[in-house]
Amino acid sequence: MLVLGIETSCDETSAAVVENGRRVLSNVVLSSLHLHKPFGGVVPEIACRHHAELIDSVIKQAFDKSGCAISEIGLIGVTDNPGLIGALMVGISAAKGIALSHGIKYTGVNHLHAHLYAPIIDNPKIKFPFIGLVVSGGHTNLMLVKGFKDYHNLGQTTDDAVGEAFDKVAKILNLGYPGGPAIEKMAKTGNPQKIKFPRTMLSAGSLDFSFSGIKTSVLNYVQKRKAQSVKRKVNDICASFQEAVVDVIVEKSVRACENKKINTLVVGGGVSINSRLRGKLQEACKISRINIYFPSRGLCMDNAAMVAGLAYQQHK
Repeated sequence: MLVLGIETSCDETSAAVVENGRRVLSNVVLSSLHLHKPFGGVVPEIACRHHAELIDSVIKQAFDKSGCAISEIGLIGVTDNPGLIGALMVGISAAKGIALSHGIKYTGVNHLHAHLYAPIIDNPKIKFPFIGLVVSGGHTNLMLVKGFKDYHNLGQTTDDAVGEAFDKVAKILNLGYPGGPAIEKMAKTGNPQKIKFPRTMLSAGSLDFSFSGIKTSVLNYVQKRKAQSVKRKVNDICASFQEAVVDVIVEKSVRACENKKINTLVVGGGVSINSRLRGKLQEACKISRINIYFPSRGLCMDNAAMVAGLAYQQHK
């Protein structure tokens, strides 16, 4: 079965054609990131307008690159939650319009669940149950996954998502938007042990996350020092901040696996591309004998291939 996937939950407009949930024939992604940079974050109205202007051409490109025709599509999968309401509506309307006019079956897909499917595209041997970790600009979640339609939330952020924390700290340090790549780049030449930023673990045994405290700690650190001093220490600040955030994610992810007696951890979301997070997760999982899987770099960010793949599995 060929599945047309559509993703418009935030600032990426994407369409893909995927065969039998695994073979990606095309995966077109156009971002409106450049339009949001002057504002230091995603502006919903701009994102929605960008989706509306591009959705037709992105879908056409997906068909052109796949070499397939609409008559060959057996199912349409589209992200229907969570996300920006207006942005979701663009993708849902396009999917329903195509489904109705061509008599094709249609199904909605959860955006977070799709991120956990991304590693499965390249690693078909992943078996259920597993612990899923979603780390992105808008979400930080730990889930127990027992099947393609069986997800149980174990923990989530109580305030800022991990990607959001990176963006806010980058803004404090005048590093621009998006913050994740900028902080990771600066951190590579910094000392992660130089500044003792807090590791917020919340109550004993909790699998929830909180990153607003460390963001405030960075702000307080910067405000108490002169601009020149901060500029000289910016690499150390970035490295120490990143280390604290990564330590929390690693500890809670491993704890979730141990609590549920599950030896497989599947990671998805835009922040999963962070090399320090990958390295420390791999190191901790090796010690605890946990098998860990990441998406390929092209499937870390929001994309329609993961949506189409999961749509196929859930329909099946």
